[in-house]
Amino acid sequence: MSTPLFRENAYLKSCDATVLKVTERGGVVLDQTVFYATGGGQPGDSGKFILDDGSEITIATAVYGEDKTQIVHVAAEGQTLPTAGSKVTAVLDWERRLKLMRVHTALHLLSVALPYPVTGGQIGEGDGRLDFDMGDAPLDKEAVAEKLNALAAGNHDITTEWITDAELDANPGLVKTMSVKPPRGSGKVRLVRIGGDVDLQPCGGTHVANTSEIGVLELGKSEKKGKQNRRVRIKLA
Repeated sequence: MSTPLFRENAYLKSCDATVLKVTERGGVVLDQTVFYATGGGQPGDSGKFILDDGSEITIATAVYGEDKTQIVHVAAEGQTLPTAGSKVTAVLDWERRLKLMRVHTALHLLSVALPYPVTGGQIGEGDGRLDFDMGDAPLDKEAVAEKLNALAAGNHDITTEWITDAELDANPGLVKTMSVKPPRGSGKVRLVRIGGDVDLQPCGGTHVANTSEIGVLELGKSEKKGKQNRRVRIKLA
């Protein structure tokens, strides 16, 4: 099992770790990691490993293994991989991660500014989008942008808490996303709360600690996707 250090502290930029194994496909599994694995619309982290001899291995991304308990670090092509038992320092591309965190939190706020069921989404480095099941409802982009930036500027703390699967079943309204279901199986589900009552929803991703860290947001292109879905894009100004 890989201990996901990012889940308790999204601001850890590096950690010392031991290589548990190298997979048949050339992925490196550590006993603990700061690298977020691809999931929930958020890309996996990139960065590097620093070995005891000072040499470095470029990590292109991170993904979950088949059983979801191991995080597999995928090295860039042409890298010489460490062996099982090796000690490494895992270091994030922090500038990229922080942009992903800002966008991810901003998308949670977008789901507040546009209170419709979410049918899909994607987080990028400086921009992102959500798809809403809003039919022919009008979209006042200027009004949405104003509300979105007011929420971001509101200095709302972002915190996490846990509930049981049974508690989530008893409160289905917590789940805003129709296409991405909260991970189950461990008996508990992680919730991300913005402010006291701004937003609360299941999420396993990484977020900034306060909405003020997001900065100014702009609404990008909006387009229809099918009869019901409207795709709304945002970007960091």
